[in-house]
Amino acid sequence: MTTTDAPDTEQPTTHTNREAMSTEPANSPSAETSPRKRGRGYGALWAAVPRELGFLILTMPIAVVGLSFAATVFFTGVGLLALVVGVFVMVGAFYVARGFGTLELVRLEWAGRPRIERPDWARDGREAGFWRAAFVPFVDGHYWLYVLHTLIVNPIVSIFTWTVTIVWVSMALGGTTGWFWQRFIPESDRGFWLNEWLLDRFFPGNDFSYDVVAGERLLEFVLGVIFLLTLPYVFRGLTLLHEAAARGLLGAWRSEALEVEVAQLAASRGAAVQAEDASLRRLERDIHDGPQQRLVRLQMDLATIERRMERDPDAARELIGEAREQARETLDELRALSRGFAPPLLQDRGLASALESLASRSPVPVVFENLLPAASGLPAAIERNAYFVAAELLTNVVKHSDATSVRLRVAVRDAGPAGHWLDLWVTDNGSGGARLEAGHGLAGLHERVLGLRGQFLVDSPPGGPTIIGAHIPFLPETPSVDGV
Repeated sequence: MTTTDAPDTEQPTTHTNREAMSTEPANSPSAETSPRKRGRGYGALWAAVPRELGFLILTMPIAVVGLSFAATVFFTGVGLLALVVGVFVMVGAFYVARGFGTLELVRLEWAGRPRIERPDWARDGREAGFWRAAFVPFVDGHYWLYVLHTLIVNPIVSIFTWTVTIVWVSMALGGTTGWFWQRFIPESDRGFWLNEWLLDRFFPGNDFSYDVVAGERLLEFVLGVIFLLTLPYVFRGLTLLHEAAARGLLGAWRSEALEVEVAQLAASRGAAVQAEDASLRRLERDIHDGPQQRLVRLQMDLATIERRMERDPDAARELIGEAREQARETLDELRALSRGFAPPLLQDRGLASALESLASRSPVPVVFENLLPAASGLPAAIERNAYFVAAELLTNVVKHSDATSVRLRVAVRDAGPAGHWLDLWVTDNGSGGARLEAGHGLAGLHERVLGLRGQFLVDSPPGGPTIIGAHIPFLPETPSVDGV
């Protein structure tokens, strides 16, 4: 057994499949889609201008097309409600509004805004079958909100933002470049000069003598610079206005997320109960078939020894030797069964030391990579379950894999506000072919990890290698300080 201690930033050492050894499980919090990291400051605002301009310049044409198409279909369906066909026409309008609403969400992401969680249209199986899919829009509030966004909110917001965009871009570009291209335009008699009017308002009765044309060019340039400097802020504000409307009308409801979380917690609790029940039933069966039978025989042998001690001492001594062997075998079986429980070393010195000891007892050579920080803050329940999973996986390697080497790797990952993840990988060079099948050991481990709201990954192609990862979320425990 080889032990490797390294900081938690160290990458896995030599292995034929480094990608599979990544400590980032799919769908873990740190791997989920998250708002892209955006820079801060004025320069970052300018960097986003091209995308936001593309978003804003297209917003009104798309809104007008959506309004025209969706309104035509929707109100046609309303007019035909007296006939059966009107219902289906309205359903078509709902799906048209859903399409334009989804397009708005995609465009916002393209403009650099954080992803807005979409509604789960197929939740509760409501789109399973033709008739369900046809009539669910009438009772699903999301469809009505998408219609409201497509027919009313988005056209109004888009007209405003598109107009402001055109005005701001025109003033910024025209004002800063007008001094160059206006000289090529023939001058005509103008009855109004803005710079002259402003001077008369701020300085009544003045008799300033200056070139009014040059003054107009200078004023236009100053205004152009002002509009140009404020353009990133205006674009960001207009984009945020669209984002607010989309987040309020097109996003998933928090109540739905809570429903999903409750369902997941219920499933996790059920998986944990099933895993513990299966473990207890297996332990009961193992004790009944193993140590219990040996103890019954030991009791009978002792009774026989007691009867023969005076009449046949030689036979009694022979029975004593057999009883001693029975006691030794019983003790070995009890030790093997106890490996499914947390050893005292785990409580005294922590998970890393317990796993190191576990790896040292394995008949197959184990390379142990310890990437746990000195103060990991692992709760006791997480340590016990991680130890149990590692013990089961190493046992499976010995029994089923025909492997000649194993790599056991444990690490902790910071997932930000969501807490931390404990990553446990077991990789062997055996024959592969491991599967999550009901009633088998891996299925029990899968249920145990799910009960902890974690993830259990199995990658075991025929011929190997087999890579199994258990990823368990946890909130670090803060060590207590005496006297505080």
